[in-house]
Parts: sequence; C-alpha cells; structure tokens
Amino acid sequence: MLSKEAYMVIKSRNQNGVYVKDIAAEIGVDPRTVRRALQRGGAPKRVPEPRPSKLDAYKSKVDELLAQNVWNTMVILREIQKLGYTGGQTRLRMYVHLKRMLRPSPATVRFETEPGKQLQSDWGEGEAVVAGQRVKVHFIVNELGYSRRFHFWCTDREDAEHTYEGLIRSFEYFGGVAQDVLVDNQKSAVLQASNDGHPKFNERFVDLAGFYGFQPQACRPHRPRTKGKDERMVRYIKENFFARYRVFESWAHLNQLAEQWLREEADQRLQNTVKEIVAERFQREKPHLQPLPAVRYDTAYLEYRKVAWDGYIDVQGNRYSVPAAMAGKRVLVRIGLEGLLRIYHGESLVASHTLKNRVEGWSTLPEHRSEMWQSTLQVEQRPLAAYEEVL
Repeated sequence: MLSKEAYMVIKSRNQNGVYVKDIAAEIGVDPRTVRRALQRGGAPKRVPEPRPSKLDAYKSKVDELLAQNVWNTMVILREIQKLGYTGGQTRLRMYVHLKRMLRPSPATVRFETEPGKQLQSDWGEGEAVVAGQRVKVHFIVNELGYSRRFHFWCTDREDAEHTYEGLIRSFEYFGGVAQDVLVDNQKSAVLQASNDGHPKFNERFVDLAGFYGFQPQACRPHRPRTKGKDERMVRYIKENFFARYRVFESWAHLNQLAEQWLREEADQRLQNTVKEIVAERFQREKPHLQPLPAVRYDTAYLEYRKVAWDGYIDVQGNRYSVPAAMAGKRVLVRIGLEGLLRIYHGESLVASHTLKNRVEGWSTLPEHRSEMWQSTLQVEQRPLAAYEEVL
C-alpha cells in the first residue's frame, strides 16, 4: 500500500518532469501505481492501520535530527538509543530513506585512479566547543583516490603552514605518499590558477612536493567536481563526526577523537561506489605509495628580524631575548605551529622560546642577559700611579 511519504516523493518527482517509470523504479512500485496516485491526487484513502513499530515513539526525535541536517543513520541510531530505542537499524534506514529522497542531490562525476596515483586535498569548516569556547573549526581532508581512505586534521586556521602540516600528517597516517596531490586553487598552494593546465604554484608548496616526492596538481577554475571524492568526504565528516562529537577539551583532544573515529568507523565503512570495505581496499593501495622521507619537513612560519641594540627581537607583539653578540644582526625566525619560537643566525640555532601573549610580558633567558650585564659592567682598571701623577 502506498504511503503518504511515498506519494510526496511521486508528486515532487512528477513536478520536476521525471518519467513515471523512473519514479516507480525509485520507490519500488509498479508504474501503474504511480499513475493511479497522480490521477487520484493523493495516497489511497483506505490505508490499513500499520503495525506498531519500536521506532514510532522516536520518530519525532528522528525528524528533529533531520531538521538539523543530521542524515547519517548511524549517528541518528546512537542518539535514539540513548533515549531507550531497542530496535534495529533497518527500519530506521527505511524511514530516513523516504525523507532523504526529497533532498536535492546533484549528480557528480566520478573517475577512478590507479593505486597510489592520486591524493585529493580540500578544506572544510564547522563550529564546535573547544576548551569551553565556541569556535570555528577548520579541517583539511586528504583522500586517496583509489581506496577512498581519508584522513582529516582540525585547526583554527587554514593558511599555508597549516595546509602543509595537514598534508604531512595525512602522509604519516597512510604510511606513504601518493604520486600526485590534487589541490584547490587556495593561495597556500596555487598563486595563479590556469585553464590550460599550467598553474603557478606557491614556491614553498613546490618545495614541499620535492621534499616528499609528489607531483603538485591544481583543479581548473570553475570545475569543483574535479575533486568530487574529497568534497564528498567534507560533507561526510560534517554529518557524521561533528554530528556525533560537539564538545572537546582541547584541539589535541579533538584530533585524538578524529583519528579514533577514522580507525573505528570511516576506515571500516563499505564504500558505495567500489562496494568494498575501505580498510581492505587500502591494503592493496599501500604497497604503491612512495616511502616517507627520513626527516620530517619543517612547516614552521619563516620570518626575518633584526636584533635590537638591547638584544631582543619583536615577534607577534612581544619581545624575545637573543645572545648579546647578536645585537644589530639579521636573524631567521621559525615559528612552529605548536608555539615554539626558534631563532637562527646562519645555520646555527641561537635561541628558543615558547610564544607568549602580549600581556605575559617579555621573554628573557638568563644566559642572554648575563652576557649583556658582563659587557656593561666591565670597568677599565688603571694603576694608582696614574692618579699620583695628576695630584
């Protein structure tokens, strides 16, 4: 018997010009049933009373989650289980499926790549509570084209240094590097997009590519479907991980939970296109990945500073000491994403500090000041005979 939800689908598809036979195939009924429903202008009036379902008492909660754009049935199942639902997932999937068919779903163009050939990279964003504060969460998603295994890393910004750090963390998670890395046209990787296949890449991104041995590639402008696999994973993370986890003790806690979720759920999912468990398919791709280099690429910010006469440099609104001998000289500053400040003169590391807020005051290492004090306190010593001659 045709339900009201099924008739809503029939009516919606018919208004959009979909053929009757295609509508019938979509909802699993005979085309004559669809025609009769359209002629009648509604579902059959005499509908036998449905059998009671364990899901009935929780449909309002399910509808509430769907209204919040939570469509992943595993997430919904866990939420209603907390409220006492003891049924299975099959009936829940059927209920959500009828609702889902009313959502617009533009077709995407998929293409397959050889094992180890390509990794797609993209950024997404959402909101969460981190360390007691509601903040915008930026996350970089890197997906292997063949196995569909992906990794994501969350942070508070998506500049060049965080893009490189996210890629490296994904390489380390996979245990190897793909031959090609396909990125969008963000400035952290691409300085000038191109329709002829010859974009101008960021110099440091090219340096990263040479260090890890991959070939940088960029999407052509106005062709977002080129990275369809990865963009689908951005949505998957929003609707699954961030629908399940909303509050985190810290950024480290967020990323710890992310990798746990990747191992326990994302890697174990049945991928709909290739009809295979992602973790199992990855085992065939892993031997084709290039090995990681022996030394990790340094993703720290690079800046140059001139040391002031008092032996300090200015960095992000605060002052940090260096050896007194560096006064007046030009030094290289590396600012690590973890908050470590390293100062180099030539190839030599001359000082290290932990970054501080402006309100915390200057950062001074005692050994730097002792050198300054010794040079300041030196007094010329003369024999007493010199003073006797004056008298």
